[in-house]
Amino acid sequence: MKLIGMLDSPYVRRVAISLRLLGLDFEHQAISVFSTYDAFAAINPVVKAPTLVTDEGVVLMDSGLILEHAERMAGLTLSPADLAAHARSQRIIGLALAACEKSVQIVYEQLLRPEEKRHQPWLDRVRGQLVQAYHLLEKEVSLARPWCFGDQPLQADITSAVAWRFTREMVPETLDPQALPALNRLSQWAEASEPFVEFPFH
Repeated sequence: MKLIGMLDSPYVRRVAISLRLLGLDFEHQAISVFSTYDAFAAINPVVKAPTLVTDEGVVLMDSGLILEHAERMAGLTLSPADLAAHARSQRIIGLALAACEKSVQIVYEQLLRPEEKRHQPWLDRVRGQLVQAYHLLEKEVSLARPWCFGDQPLQADITSAVAWRFTREMVPETLDPQALPALNRLSQWAEASEPFVEFPFH
């Protein structure tokens, strides 16, 4: 099984960390959708990261769909069993993924679009959505001790920590970290854990 994509993508990184926590063996290939486009296209013509190639040669894409399949392969889940806790976990993951999406939009706007073609009202709107997502996420993870649902990290913890690190690295000007202490605490705990160290942001 091969995971294709760069670890500076929050979507690739959440999959890599999750696969390790699920106990699944895989090979990570750090192939970029930008600098090595043709090499990526040879594996997945859609050139979407992350891409997972199963042992049977099936090419999967989209981090959520990959993780759904990975849990079936492992016979394990990274979600809490209790229904109410599951709903809260899904809310946390949704907020973290929204923060990822808005951060990526800002990065692409700043790095790929010429300055004279940027639409500032749209960029302001995206930044506002990003800030709202993180402030709501801060409330949700404020009771994590250190994880949101017990003694082991689950998908809510993984995705929140990965998203927060990505935003801090790529668009640090959008947030005041001191105003979000719970996210800072969760991030520090996660980044010190073995799967996060094995698959660092870079």
